[in-house]
Amino acid sequence: MGLFGFGKKEKDKMKDGLEKTRTGFWGNILNTLTGSKIDDDLYDELEEQLILADVGGDVAMKLVDALRDRVQEKGLKTGEQAADALRDIIADEMRPETEMALDGHPAVILVIGVNGVGKTTSIAKLADYYTRQGKKVMLAAGDTFRAAASEQLEIWAGRAGVPIVKAGEGADPAAVIFDTVKSATARGYDMVIADTAGRLHNKSNLMNELSKISRSVKKAAPEASLETLLVLDSTTGKNAVSQAQEFSEIAEITGLVLTKLDGTARGGIAITVTDQFDIPIKYIGVGEGIDDLLEFNPTQFAEEIFDE
Repeated sequence: MGLFGFGKKEKDKMKDGLEKTRTGFWGNILNTLTGSKIDDDLYDELEEQLILADVGGDVAMKLVDALRDRVQEKGLKTGEQAADALRDIIADEMRPETEMALDGHPAVILVIGVNGVGKTTSIAKLADYYTRQGKKVMLAAGDTFRAAASEQLEIWAGRAGVPIVKAGEGADPAAVIFDTVKSATARGYDMVIADTAGRLHNKSNLMNELSKISRSVKKAAPEASLETLLVLDSTTGKNAVSQAQEFSEIAEITGLVLTKLDGTARGGIAITVTDQFDIPIKYIGVGEGIDDLLEFNPTQFAEEIFDE
């Protein structure tokens, strides 16, 4: 798994957080497979149910085709065996589990996404997560476009117990993040987590802004590492897929944060975005508490959604 492992506490949190998903559409999928004869009718019904669970049509077809192949290869006979095979296929589909590039001085995480997806709270949760791992974390209020953005982030920074660098509304985001990285370097901080403006209506402006921010990070600290995480709301289904498409066209996204997984009975968006855009999920939000952010574990995720 990731840098800090996946212990019992994390497993319990994931189990509780995915309760709605497990008992919702994925419960229906498991019920469909359990006790069923494996035939074309079952495959057709399974494909339909995967689509209802927010798995994209092309991805659902790919999963069912992979299941057909697995059933033939292994000589599987029962629906229960097919369910186990599908669970393993989904886990495989969501790999590889790539480590975060956090070896820079400092390690910089740029957080992007539209307003309303849980970007600000995700930044605070990331700050809390890494602070608990013994890292010294500083936040950058790089969303200078929205009046309340830096104030909201400042409140969350207080909850996470980390310092924040901010400027007035309309300030240059790249300059704010440059100052934060400079300050973090001078004060011996390990990590900078930076907010950005969440507007997509002018893609060329946003692309230029993100490019300028990347350059400013390297200018402020040549030894910095840079991760760019896109935050998506799991409850929004196809809207989340559209946002992933839009942002992948303007930024070099290295990972995804899926928020509000505890609030959806579907959850298939996790499979769709990793398959469609080949971007790994790094973290998932499974509750409103500041410690309700988990490193993503594909095997554990697949096991939980198929758990009876």
